[in-house]
Amino acid sequence: MSQYYKPNRNPDWNFGGPRFRLSRSKIGLFLECKRCFYIDNKLGVARPPGFPFNLNSAVDALFKKEFDTHRAAKTAHPLMQAYKVDAVPFDDPRMDEWRDSLKRGITHQHIKTGLLVSGGVDDVWVNPKGELIIVDYKATSKDEKIVALDQEWHDGYKRQMEIYQWLFRQNSFQVSDTGYFVYANASRDKQAFDGQLEFEVTLVPYVGNTDWVEGTLQELKECADSREIPPPGEECDYCKYREAAGKALLQAQGKASPTKPSTPTVKKLAKKEHEKEEPQTGQLF
Repeated sequence: MSQYYKPNRNPDWNFGGPRFRLSRSKIGLFLECKRCFYIDNKLGVARPPGFPFNLNSAVDALFKKEFDTHRAAKTAHPLMQAYKVDAVPFDDPRMDEWRDSLKRGITHQHIKTGLLVSGGVDDVWVNPKGELIIVDYKATSKDEKIVALDQEWHDGYKRQMEIYQWLFRQNSFQVSDTGYFVYANASRDKQAFDGQLEFEVTLVPYVGNTDWVEGTLQELKECADSREIPPPGEECDYCKYREAAGKALLQAQGKASPTKPSTPTVKKLAKKEHEKEEPQTGQLF
């Protein structure tokens, strides 16, 4: 994974740097674990990435081509017709820009915090009232039919859509509260693979609520501005690993683990690195 993982980011891309952007995934990371967010965006050391899901990317690419055909023709996709969604794919010259999260995506300069918030949307539809409908493509393989987002881990998907809804509203668009997940579920029922996957495609509606976004951005900004490193996330496996590995390394070097110290600050950590003092344990990792 070393060719994919570069542990020390160029400071220009860190919080406070001229190229920093707050993506929807960074907002999700903040809600998941404030310490990991801080280490990533303030100190410039991101979590190691997972392997890319190339099959999911292929499904996304094919969905986009399929819906783009109807976008150009200004016609409803058969899936929209089957689920009685009165809409057509939104035809706008900025669609490719909005989809490309790496280059720009759809952005908004948040006045209260000064944060440049961005996200890359999969698709946008429009209904007869002129309201935009945010759409996200998902691919999976489960035995049951996908008809609802009712699992705890689906909360991240819901927040993702709500951030996109918020971003489009900040760009002066009328946005429907109801968005849709286009779900492609690969079947496992076939007797043989035969070089083909068969997908059941369903449309899952979700009524978003963006009331949480403003408060979260303010809290996130305060966290990033602070010199106090947040405590480890209670449910964060990365925090547990760092702490356990740090203690094990110190014990292996013959250094006993002292009583758990208070949360260190960036200034204290920088001073210890400069003076080559022994690192703290516990909350340090």
